[in-house]
Amino acid sequence: MAAAAFLLLLPILAVAPSASAASGGEKSTHIKLYWHDVVSGPSPTAVPVARAAVTNTSKTAFGAVVVIDDPLTQGPNLKTSKPLGRAQGTYVGAGKDELSLMMNMNFVFQAGKYNGSTIAIMGRNAAFNAVREMAIVGGTGVFRMARGYAQARTHTLDLKTGDATVEYNLYIKH
Repeated sequence: MAAAAFLLLLPILAVAPSASAASGGEKSTHIKLYWHDVVSGPSPTAVPVARAAVTNTSKTAFGAVVVIDDPLTQGPNLKTSKPLGRAQGTYVGAGKDELSLMMNMNFVFQAGKYNGSTIAIMGRNAAFNAVREMAIVGGTGVFRMARGYAQARTHTLDLKTGDATVEYNLYIKH
């Protein structure tokens, strides 16, 4: 008798939403912001800390290691846009035949409704591609247990100084 009752309930149990989905536990968030990589001037936010012997003759910066503490802003103008936080981490010249960076950074939010939270981003950034996609591999605060992806699009690149502004669109499940 109990087995028959279980068999009758099985189709209902199979389509019942999970507890987190039923309670609205998982959220989807989209954030658009601008990342400013400043390598020139008296106060750079991206500093080379290591390079291989081959880096000196490489056209792709292969072997270079750069530590960053780059500003994140609401708009593309570093001087007039609202500050949102910092991108802290490293990028490494990982492409021997094309400019390809291995990005490992935390977006540390220091303003607005995400103040105190972070997003961890990791992945390949083929910098001259129109759109690059990297993985969101975690987060803290509001974004605890985050996953998703980040799309990067170069907004401006000064070939003389190396300074760049990149638009990031973050698609986050948390």
